[in-house]
Amino acid sequence: MNRTNVTQSPRIRIHDEVTHALREQRPVVALESSFLAHGLPQPHNLETARAMLSAIEVEGAVPAMVAIIDGEIRVGIDDSILRHLGGTPTIAKASARDLGILCALRKDGATTVAGTLVAAARAGIGLMATGGIGGVHLGAETTYDVSADLGALASCPIAVVCSGAKSILDLGKTLEMLETEGVPLVGYQTDRLPGFHIRVTEHALEHRVDTIAQAADVIAVHRAIGGGGMVLCNPCPEDAALPEDKLKTWTAQAHRRARAEGIAGKQLTPFLLRVIGELSGGRTLEANKALLVTNAALAARIASAGAR
Repeated sequence: MNRTNVTQSPRIRIHDEVTHALREQRPVVALESSFLAHGLPQPHNLETARAMLSAIEVEGAVPAMVAIIDGEIRVGIDDSILRHLGGTPTIAKASARDLGILCALRKDGATTVAGTLVAAARAGIGLMATGGIGGVHLGAETTYDVSADLGALASCPIAVVCSGAKSILDLGKTLEMLETEGVPLVGYQTDRLPGFHIRVTEHALEHRVDTIAQAADVIAVHRAIGGGGMVLCNPCPEDAALPEDKLKTWTAQAHRRARAEGIAGKQLTPFLLRVIGELSGGRTLEANKALLVTNAALAARIASAGAR
């Protein structure tokens, strides 16, 4: 991305370390903060967040976790804010549409993938890491429940390293919508779409890269010709991944509970993941932690190879 105009504004504060890295053309990786406030339970949330930051730094890049604090979008946060986000149950969930409102009302917010993409694009960051993107929910033909992540990916020229789309979604419809939005998916050492906790699903990917250099080159060329966002799919580590048949059973049970309790909208994804975690005896939690850290490290390696 063009970083010659990286500036602070009254509503966005870019951490000094991130600002210096961007101006010096050094690698930076953006991170969402919703997993910290609304995804993982304590103390796993803070432990995982710190492990992600460390993994990025070890690979020679600068981490830039995004959040809203007292009406100000922060791109890069310190440990005190990390603790605040991970220990305050009333933190708002900040998608792209919420950023301006939360800022105007001087509230706090933990950014989703969509919210992070908008803030990272404004800061001039070209690479982001997360667990899995949102997408088209099951039954969306009647509920119209489609994640804002898809629209943000289409409009923000940022490559997102993740373990595919969350397995609770309608993956086929999610792929169709990404194609419609012009967002390419590229498998990293895989020909099939990962399903978050599942290493591979039945859905084939058209494009694949096998090395860090290939990944960096694909991202750089896609951006150079004016492409929007891109999804780089990195399967969940094999020793932490879950069997697809069991996960489908747990997911179906979780959806039944959600319908019975009237859970929808922003609350649906964290509710489903929490229930599936309970049904799996904590195995999904361990998989989630592992893929978050692995994706952060991979994103940092790609950024260090030149995809910035």
